[in-house]
Order: sequence, then C-alpha cells, then structure tokens
Amino acid sequence: MTSALAPPLVGKLLQSAVALLRAEVSALPEPLRVFHPAPGEWCAKEVIGHLIEAERRGFAGRIRIVLGADTPPLESWDPPEVARARQDCERDAEDLLRELTRLREDSVALVTELKPRDLERGGAHPKVGHLRVADLLQEWVYHDRNHVKQVLANVQAYVWPHMGNAQRFAGE
Repeated sequence: MTSALAPPLVGKLLQSAVALLRAEVSALPEPLRVFHPAPGEWCAKEVIGHLIEAERRGFAGRIRIVLGADTPPLESWDPPEVARARQDCERDAEDLLRELTRLREDSVALVTELKPRDLERGGAHPKVGHLRVADLLQEWVYHDRNHVKQVLANVQAYVWPHMGNAQRFAGE
C-alpha cells in the first residue's frame, strides 16, 4: 500500500502541473487552443478556466473554508455550467495561464503551511459527504493530472487525421 503525499510534495506537484500546462498551451497555435475534440468536450483554454474555478471553489477555497470553521458545509458547483458562463474560448490563453499561475502560487503557499492537525479537519459536502483537507490534497494532484492529460489528448486528436499511414504506429 502507498502512503498519502505530504503537503510539501503536494505543493511541488501543484507547481509542476501548472508548469506542464504553461509549456504545452504556450506552444500551441490559436486553432489548437480552441480545438474541441468532440461536441461538449473542452478546448485547452476551457481546461485552464476550469482549473481556475476548481482552485477557487474546489480546492484552495474549500481548504480555507474548512480551516476557518468546525465541520462547515461545503458547496457543490456545476463545472460544465460554469465553463459555459466563463466563455474561456473567447479569452486570451496567456491571460488565463497568468491567472492560474497567480492563484496556484497562493495555493502552494497555503498547502505547504498546513500542519498535521489541519489535514484531519473536514467539511460536509452535499454529494460526497465528509471531506478532509488530506483528501482534498490527494484529489487535487489527481485532478490536475486528469486535465493535463486532457490537454495532451486534445493535441493528439487534432493531429490524428493528419498522420496518414503513421496512424498504424499509434498502438505501439
């Protein structure tokens, strides 16, 4: 069995996820930044917008709420609806990356300052029940990597039709 990641390592992994996204998205031309691999799927800019909202509402935001009260209620939110309202496809990718980077720097400071007693504090989420700070830290790392993979998969989906017979190498 593995052990949970400690807050200092979580902080490093949160930084590396943003660095990966920054490197990938900064390299993409605009048509690839706004490419939707299928109806209803997010483009790279919408993924960044989602990570911004998840930072505020789902991770750093919830941790701050939990640290500020004893077993507080935690609100749920509707990511697809928030994404539609944000209209990130219309926004500048570099502005989105700067916003995410600023938020992430604050979040890393929050995470790395957590004490062992803070990790056991929790709140009541209406859909999943009791959530501890420790649980949120692990999910945050997982969530980031899911969306890094999503951006990378968008690029793969974009280039796939242009690969010709090289598509046959894809299974290797």
